[in-house]
Amino acid sequence: MKFSTREDIGLSIEEVFSVLTDFDRLQRAAMRRGAVVTRVDTLAAPGPGMAWAAQFTFRGKPRWVHTELTGFRPPETLVVQSTISGLTSVGTVDLVQLSPAQTRIAVAVDLRPQTVPARLFLQTLRMAKGRMSDRFTSGVARFARDLEAGRFHDL
Repeated sequence: MKFSTREDIGLSIEEVFSVLTDFDRLQRAAMRRGAVVTRVDTLAAPGPGMAWAAQFTFRGKPRWVHTELTGFRPPETLVVQSTISGLTSVGTVDLVQLSPAQTRIAVAVDLRPQTVPARLFLQTLRMAKGRMSDRFTSGVARFARDLEAGRFHDL
């Protein structure tokens, strides 16, 4: 199952990419929301191979996720692959500079089941795909507005 959307942001491509690749800030944001996040690679600089393991509670059950940065082309592209409970997701963020102070962000997430329970879960999601797609689009739009307003700390 695939979700995708795009938004225009009133910031330069470098500013947007800088926020998206502030991995320490993103890790702290997840921890503020109750996740236990651990960096599991030894890379000194951002790039493919960066990886995190996280544990959090969702709907009363503990969940574990492994996330790896698989694509990194500054200041244009990020690709992240995550695995959780037999479900693999590949998230792609593409940035296009429209002008020196305007950037288009295109976000796509592709979910693929690796187990029978994950396949059943995706079948359930397919029934609500319209609503899920709307929530995905509004989340990316809210993120874009927050970036424009300088609310980077809320990531």
